[in-house]
Amino acid sequence: MKAIKTIITVVILAFAAFVYYYLALPAINIHSIGFWWFLILLMVLVSVGAGLSAYSDLGIRSGMSITARKRLFNIFASATGILFAVFLIASIISSPMVNARKYQRLLAVAERNYTDDIKEISYKEIPVLDKDTAILLGSRKMGGMTEYVSQFEVQENYTQINYKGTPVRVTPLRYGNLFKWFTNRSKGIPAYIMIDMTTQNVELIKLPQGMKYSEAEHFGRNIYRYLRFNYPTYIFDKINFEIDDEGTPFWICPVKKFNIGLFGGQTIGRLVTVNAITGEMAEYDINEVPSWIDKVYSAELLISLYDYHGTLKHGYWNSVFGQRDSLQTTDGYNYIAMEDDVWVYTGVTSVGADESNVGFVVMNQRTAETRFYSVAGAEEYSAMASAEGQVQHLGYKATFPLLLNVGGKPTYFIALKDAAGLVKKYSMVNVEQYQLVAIGDTIAECEKIYLNLMKAS
Repeated sequence: MKAIKTIITVVILAFAAFVYYYLALPAINIHSIGFWWFLILLMVLVSVGAGLSAYSDLGIRSGMSITARKRLFNIFASATGILFAVFLIASIISSPMVNARKYQRLLAVAERNYTDDIKEISYKEIPVLDKDTAILLGSRKMGGMTEYVSQFEVQENYTQINYKGTPVRVTPLRYGNLFKWFTNRSKGIPAYIMIDMTTQNVELIKLPQGMKYSEAEHFGRNIYRYLRFNYPTYIFDKINFEIDDEGTPFWICPVKKFNIGLFGGQTIGRLVTVNAITGEMAEYDINEVPSWIDKVYSAELLISLYDYHGTLKHGYWNSVFGQRDSLQTTDGYNYIAMEDDVWVYTGVTSVGADESNVGFVVMNQRTAETRFYSVAGAEEYSAMASAEGQVQHLGYKATFPLLLNVGGKPTYFIALKDAAGLVKKYSMVNVEQYQLVAIGDTIAECEKIYLNLMKAS
């Protein structure tokens, strides 16, 4: 009888652990904070059970003496405390406070000449849409697709990639609700949306076979659960939806690498791709990522790595107090297409919240190559305010700038949107002389006005 009760208890604990694992999907990896919390929670539950057995009538039927039961509780409670203490100490040891120099060296930054790298491009190649406008256009396109609109919705991924030399945003459809998933799951998700960011053309790309693996799936075909059960020890960063050169949809799944202690110094070490239609997987070392893939490093990760590089030059405490020679990225970022890759662009300013930049940085989302350009000038939000000031009577709002080379000068290109979120006008603002502001109904008109302003200045 005692053996049966023990087996039942073990089975209940194992089932509870499996349910938690199935829902939370922690990586079985000592570098995973989620895994540590899983272990700590499990030990707390065991300790609570041992405590109830030791200090209540529930333990009388176990056949163990009260001394043995209390000893067992003390062992589990101590083990829980030790596990939590190890987690806490490892977190501190992994932090920038202890490893400022290592954090500062996580990202290699090359200083380059602006005009050598960022060439002048035709206004026909300038991406004019931001993500918010892409979401709006995608929803409108879906509303006109009567064969799909009753069963599917547009998922708001809208990953920016280069597709056959053109900047586009792509996003899959998703099931409208749980019932619609149940009735359509056998065929899968039938299409994805692609938006040309230069022409604003929106296409619904129908697939010969439906996508069976996505964020909208449930159970084993849910992309996160599918990844976890195939790679139980991998700690994945934010996954992205992309298409290859043939238009085949894939999930791009970066694998985190921790370079400092147990939890610190995150970069990307490997990459897993999942064919969204077939579920076929491929794995690559970070130095072997195929060129058609554009987004391995998220913008947020790259920006955090650059901020470590810029603020920790003279140690952690200088970054908090003296802040000598400390540089940081400005709030906000955009993307530029360069050398057949997508690069994150953001300004760089001194830690002091002034309204000017000392330069700007571009970071390759596939390779993490980072280039700094020393160009002093207006901070992005100052340029946005200048553009909005020219059309204040219309109430248009500026998008975050895109950095261009216009007439050999670094120039902020800004789209101006109305209250409905549609692009109505365009602006070009000189980075070094942000009082030079051109506004036009078309990009060509805006560029012409801007070049004339520069000639006259």
